Amino acid sequence: MRLAAFAIAIAIAVAATSAVAGDPAAARIEGFDTALTSVMKQGPALGPKGRFHRLEPVVEDAFDLPLMTRFAVGAAWGQMSDADHQALIRAFGRLTAASYAHNFDRFAGERFEVDPTVQTRGPDKIVQAHLIPTDRGPVNLTYRMRLSGGQWKIVDVYYDAISQLTTRRADFAAPLAAGGAKGLLAHLDQASAKLLQ
Repeated sequence: MRLAAFAIAIAIAVAATSAVAGDPAAARIEGFDTALTSVMKQGPALGPKGRFHRLEPVVEDAFDLPLMTRFAVGAAWGQMSDADHQALIRAFGRLTAASYAHNFDRFAGERFEVDPTVQTRGPDKIVQAHLIPTDRGPVNLTYRMRLSGGQWKIVDVYYDAISQLTTRRADFAAPLAAGGAKGLLAHLDQASAKLLQ
């Protein structure tokens, strides 16, 4: 494991045990926010690709990428090969990390707040959080979490009530219809590369 990735993993573990101690799903979000803030504070020095490399293992740890990819692809998933599945999961993970590296590129005094009151909806937990900038009102963040391998993982993020996973599914429809798994894979790789320019 790279030294930077190890340091971020330690930060996640410390946050998970010290903050929002009442619920493991909320603690997972607290840890993710701590790691994200750490990268933001080094954002300009790291550059887009540096932020991406720091955040990629954090995203892989915090998100249920196989489940998210399967949902975003939709019904076509059942007609794809295992090799296509694995390639798309990796590409979806890269796009997710690239999106965070692009959108959270510097620190300007923002803070994240996680609501310790967690809702349970069927197999999922709903964690409410806020990103509070210094120059405008808070951004509402809602995380849908599900158990995977004994850990609570993010399966969707709502920014001001807009599902990012549903947005991805709509975005993937055209390249998937035009080129199947390989067309979607090319689309994901191009989107990631653009975000990291």
